[in-house]
Amino acid sequence: MKKLRLPLSEEERMSLKAGEPVLLSGEIYTARDAAHKKLHELIAQGKELPVNLEGATIYYVGPTPAKEGQAIGSAGPTTSGRMDPYAPELLDLGLKGMIGKGRRNQAVKDAIIRNKAVYFVAVGGAGALLSHSIKKREMVAFEELLAEALTKLTVEDFPCFVGIDCTGTDIYDLD
Repeated sequence: MKKLRLPLSEEERMSLKAGEPVLLSGEIYTARDAAHKKLHELIAQGKELPVNLEGATIYYVGPTPAKEGQAIGSAGPTTSGRMDPYAPELLDLGLKGMIGKGRRNQAVKDAIIRNKAVYFVAVGGAGALLSHSIKKREMVAFEELLAEALTKLTVEDFPCFVGIDCTGTDIYDLD
């Protein structure tokens, strides 16, 4: 299993293969449907985004509140397809990694290839387990969205699989 430190270099991203298990450490951002819509609106209005997407990784998650002594509550992935209308735009602005669950559409795959990015798949239903890899959570923007706010997480050995690699090979299409 590869241990990777975020942000990933182009060489590291290009070395990953669909289906490969990895452990991610470093900083990732969280954003779900509502946050993606707000990011899209800011882009459409020509306004500055609250985060620099260059080299960033976004985790599609809406975590539960943290219990005392925890950085975060249960933090399982949400269905990535709901972010498909926004993902190509964010990839073209420098996003290099996404974490979620489920299939992606062809426009997202094309944007992954075009931008030498990667889509990671986290195991659905394992939110309590995944939360143990999250060491810190900081509010970044859209606090009014509560669990769907844009936050920054510090993760250590966050387990996932390469879902779609830089060549467009898709874990869901492997035999």
